[in-house]
Amino acid sequence: MEIQEIQFGRITIQGQVYAKDLKICRDQVLCPWWRKKGHQVDVEDIQDLIDARPEQIVLGRGSPGLMQATDRLKSTLQAAGITLLEADTPKAVGEYTRLAQEGRDVALGLHLFC
Repeated sequence: MEIQEIQFGRITIQGQVYAKDLKICRDQVLCPWWRKKGHQVDVEDIQDLIDARPEQIVLGRGSPGLMQATDRLKSTLQAAGITLLEADTPKAVGEYTRLAQEGRDVALGLHLFC
């Protein structure tokens, strides 16, 4: 999936503009993406990504980086052999793009706001 532009609160993917948090898994954009506890990402919030068994999951934590993976999610991913990378959203998009261009199986969860 080609991400063409990222701004606070907006992202353009394959020519489509999104203004809500979203996930990308292989060739699917899953939008909107809601988490049970707002700025915490737990297993249930990305179970679909975990079930897809990518090599890596990248989480964009928002511009100031307020969203975080729970310890439970981190241990679940580690047990499944899935690498987790958390970064502010612009850096997460850059890392996702780099990994995808390398042909890696990578999934992405993005918080587009705070």
